[in-house]
Amino acid sequence: MSNSEQLEQIRNGKGFIAALDQSGGSTPKALRLYGVEEDAYANDEEMFDKIHEMRTRIVKAPAFNGEKVIGAILFEKTMDRDMGGMPSGQFIWEDSGVVPFLKIDKGLEDEADGVQMMKPIDGLDALLKRGVEKGMFGTKMRSVINAASASGIAANVAQQFDLGRQILGHGLVPIIEPEVNIKITDKAEAEDILLAELTKQLDALPEGKDVMLKLTLPEKANLYQSLVNHPRVMRVVALSGGYSREEANARLAKNTGVIASFSRALTEGLSAQQSDAEFNDMIADTIDSIYRASVAG
Repeated sequence: MSNSEQLEQIRNGKGFIAALDQSGGSTPKALRLYGVEEDAYANDEEMFDKIHEMRTRIVKAPAFNGEKVIGAILFEKTMDRDMGGMPSGQFIWEDSGVVPFLKIDKGLEDEADGVQMMKPIDGLDALLKRGVEKGMFGTKMRSVINAASASGIAANVAQQFDLGRQILGHGLVPIIEPEVNIKITDKAEAEDILLAELTKQLDALPEGKDVMLKLTLPEKANLYQSLVNHPRVMRVVALSGGYSREEANARLAKNTGVIASFSRALTEGLSAQQSDAEFNDMIADTIDSIYRASVAG
């Protein structure tokens, strides 16, 4: 387990977890929204340089600190790069007081039985070992639910927890993220099935093997209250899932004990063309609004 100060912040800190983990497939869109078009870089390495510049600018903003941002999820290439002359994970903890997590999944399989499972994660043990060496507190991995399929959701959640146990074996805390697609017509039914499967898996975890959950904001407010209170759950966080920041914040505020872990909703409105003062003011307002929604319950 990572140091006790980080553990205390994640368990009990007031604030939210920033998702700064856009990877290969989602990076061009994230950069376009930030005002960086594809002609601004010639290859993947230059593209990742650009997204690293954006992330570094966010992390160095005065408002990005442990008082309101308790953790941040980093992409592997972010973990492997430096910020402020030190490894990124070390920098965000020592400079900003924000606990670092590592995104470990390698994308999604094609849909089958109403879900998209995670692709195999080759070399996972080596990656987890490197994450420990780089000062990561935990990990995050995403799969997707596209229909209220009982068998599909059960398999999806089982895959998450199988990998979760492997992650726990390295002393890291897994953030388990079976995202429910916000556009499906049977979303509420899918969420009921998901709740049952998550509870079953959590009940089977031994004492001392605690996880975090990252879930789509549910149709029924406080649907996941039993998970917030489960002894094996360190924290329940919510993804924005395509909702605007305004709607995501409004939904979040109705779910007691759930905090945000927003990605697109966090960077909404930020631009490479903004002056540092304009950028810092915008990110400060954004952090304040997500913080308020996270502590509302």
